[in-house]
Amino acid sequence: MNQKYQGLTDVQSMRDDRNIPLDRVGIKNIRYPITVLDKANGTQHTVANINMYVNLPHQFKGTHMSRFIEILNEYRREVTIENFENILSAMKERLNSEEAHLEIDFPYFIEKSAPITGTRGLMEYQCGLHGTMKKELDMMLVVKVPITTVCPCSREISDYGAHNQRGEVRVWIRFNKFLWLEDVIEVVESCGSSEVYSVLKRPDEKFVTEYAYNHPMFVEDIVRGVYQGLMALPEVTWFAIEAENFESIHNHSAYAYAEMH
Repeated sequence: MNQKYQGLTDVQSMRDDRNIPLDRVGIKNIRYPITVLDKANGTQHTVANINMYVNLPHQFKGTHMSRFIEILNEYRREVTIENFENILSAMKERLNSEEAHLEIDFPYFIEKSAPITGTRGLMEYQCGLHGTMKKELDMMLVVKVPITTVCPCSREISDYGAHNQRGEVRVWIRFNKFLWLEDVIEVVESCGSSEVYSVLKRPDEKFVTEYAYNHPMFVEDIVRGVYQGLMALPEVTWFAIEAENFESIHNHSAYAYAEMH
C-alpha cells in the first residue's frame, strides 16, 4: 500500500459509550451473479439481490462495510446454495461478530408448456435463501408463486360467470436436506384454480379459463392445500404459508396464513 494511505484512522473500530448494541448492521440491495441448481438443466445463472448483516456490540462505533463486499468477491461466481454456510461463517469471522445474517433473493426461471398447444415460455418465480448463523445455522428457502383463483361464492350465486383474479402464494421452508425449487413450485401451483403461464394461444386460454371456473378456490382453500402438499415432502421440517388474492371486484386483497404446528 502507498505510504500516503498507511496509518489512516479506523473510525469504525473506535469506542462508542452509549451502551447500545445493534442487532443488525451491514449492506442492503447489492446485485450479484449467483448459480442455482436447476432440476431440468443442472444449473441456472441468475442475478440476486443480496443483504448481509452482522450484530454490532455496544462498544464499537461501526462495522467495516467493505468487508461484506470483499467476502462476496472471494466467492465470485460461487455464490451458491452449497456455499451459503461458508459465506455466513466468513462474515462472522472477518467482522468479529457473534451472529451473521444473509438474504439472497433472485428470479428463477422454469420453462413451461401451454396446456393445449404446448407453446413454450419461461415463467419467472421470485425465490430466495435466508439464513442466520449464531452457534448453528438456521436457513430457510423462500418461494413466491403466482396463481389464478376463481371465487367459489361468486360462481355459486351468479347466473353466469364468476370473478377471478391473480394471486400470489408465498412460502418459507426449513429443510433437512436439499430441496428442489421445482418441487415446491409444483405443490403450490396445484392448489390454485389454475396455473399461470407466460404464453397462451387461444385454445390454451379457453382451457385455462374453463379449468379455473371448474376449480374455484378461496385463499383459505389454497393455504390448506399447500399445507397438505408441503407436509408430504420428506425434506421439509417447518414451513409458513401465506396466500393473497388481488381481488378484481374489491378494493382490497383477500389473505390467509398458516404455519406448520
